[in-house]
Amino acid sequence: MIPSILREVPYSLETERLFLRQPEPGDGAQLFEAVEESREELERWLEWFKTNPNAMDVEAKLRAYRIHCLERTHLIYQMIRKEDQQMLGTCGLYRIDWSVPRFEIGYWIRTGATGQGLVTEAVYRLMKVAFVEFNAQRVEIRCDAENKRSSQVAERAGFTLEGILRNEMRSSEGCLVHTAIYGMTPDEYKEWIAKTTIGCHETISKRV
Repeated sequence: MIPSILREVPYSLETERLFLRQPEPGDGAQLFEAVEESREELERWLEWFKTNPNAMDVEAKLRAYRIHCLERTHLIYQMIRKEDQQMLGTCGLYRIDWSVPRFEIGYWIRTGATGQGLVTEAVYRLMKVAFVEFNAQRVEIRCDAENKRSSQVAERAGFTLEGILRNEMRSSEGCLVHTAIYGMTPDEYKEWIAKTTIGCHETISKRV
């Protein structure tokens, strides 16, 4: 098997409305604006938002993400809107197990860009990368069972709710959290793609 660090992976991707690219040093200032705008909404679902990260924290996290991309342990992309080049949030393929291969799709988007189908558009693109380019045998989406927006993204993308892990973890406030697990296999992806018209351009700009 090819060592994971030697695998070619997309540095950047495109959809109809989005440009997705791996983090670069200096991205923190733009992403911090999205964090500040969205803190009140997203701190309920994402533990990192509850740590009250400042601009330096965001920059440090993005540089760590860059290392993960180089190591091929996670493939993380900044969501940038083509129309105005605004950085909207982060998405990617996380917790990669190349021996299967297995991937988990994760995402968050700034409050002002919610409700426009942009996350779903990015998820469709990541699904194609996982199943078509990397021959994924399993792709997951995991979210708080009470996070209806995240669950709706998974359901629109054809994922099956496989179960809910009750009392799976505690939040930073000490409350018990149930985790919903959505999964998809190659056959399910083929069935879904056969009956789905994705109205977006799906191209790879560069590989590293």
